[in-house]
Amino acid sequence: QVQLAESGGGLVQAGGSLKLSCATSGLTFTYYVVGWFRQAPGKEREFVACIGFPGGVNTDHADSMKGRFAISRNNAMTTVYLQMNNLSPEDTAVYYCALKRNSILSSREDSYGHWGQGTQVTVSS
Repeated sequence: QVQLAESGGGLVQAGGSLKLSCATSGLTFTYYVVGWFRQAPGKEREFVACIGFPGGVNTDHADSMKGRFAISRNNAMTTVYLQMNNLSPEDTAVYYCALKRNSILSSREDSYGHWGQGTQVTVSS
């Protein structure tokens, strides 16, 4: 059974940084994509970034977050990270990681079949 567990959220001041982690387990297939999404209060969930496996080379980031956010993975391919820099109050949201089978990158949340519980990120001004 595929399981995703986010961690690393918290409270940070504007201009600060956070690194989120998404631990994956129960995977019995080789080709997949792990994505990060976020949902701010009163807003729809939006795409943040994604990374393809097994290579871990192909990535995609939402245009609005390029240069500030970066997705990566560990060598054991068990954890996906989201490094977030220069945070602003507008980045306050619950951040979710999600997984889809096959290695085709996607920003569409409806293409992801497995989701974590989310981790809260709050940026104070």
